[in-house]
Amino acid sequence: MEKKITVLFVLLCNIFFLWAQDSTVYKGITIQQGDLLFVGAQPENLSGAINRVTQRNAGDSFSHIGLIEIIQGIPYILHATGSKGSVKESLDNMIGDNDRQQYVVYRIDSMYMEAIPKALEKAHQMLGKPYNWSYVLTDSSYYCSDFVERAFRHIALFRLEPMTFKNPQTGTFDDFWLSFYDKLGIAVPEGELGCNPNGLAASTKIYRVGTLEIEK
Repeated sequence: MEKKITVLFVLLCNIFFLWAQDSTVYKGITIQQGDLLFVGAQPENLSGAINRVTQRNAGDSFSHIGLIEIIQGIPYILHATGSKGSVKESLDNMIGDNDRQQYVVYRIDSMYMEAIPKALEKAHQMLGKPYNWSYVLTDSSYYCSDFVERAFRHIALFRLEPMTFKNPQTGTFDDFWLSFYDKLGIAVPEGELGCNPNGLAASTKIYRVGTLEIEK
């Protein structure tokens, strides 16, 4: 009996050790390996244009998303950005560049936790690719929500949906997007499959953990 208790104690210690290695307290929130970081939308420029045509409800207003990896207690984010392409950088570095924005942590449902190692492996394979400015799906470049959706595609955590670039309040194409695609020299990809941060945040397979406490 004593031997069984000892084995159980060692097992519980190992489980706790592994959990501690894959989690850390960062800016007031306990974040875990494989958490998702959503960045609040700004009212202007590309951030505002993304949110205007994708916002699902008043409570969620996001224009960027990334996947969190924790290494020796230090949180990193794997994501695709317009200025850097698909990169891995520390959360400190990312937030240092955008400290006026809101950062909200989401976590995937416990039944999908076993998919996280493979998702991180896939994310690492996508690093170094340029940003996909057309938002038309391709295997040679990625945009932020596309990057995260692909990382978890092996379990279909998220789903692709027909994209829209129309302002829901007017029912017409948002002026920003008309100008944006005119400069690219391509037609607005209305109705083509894609994804966006607000759509991913609305998934029933993830839940909100909390907002990082950022000192302005």
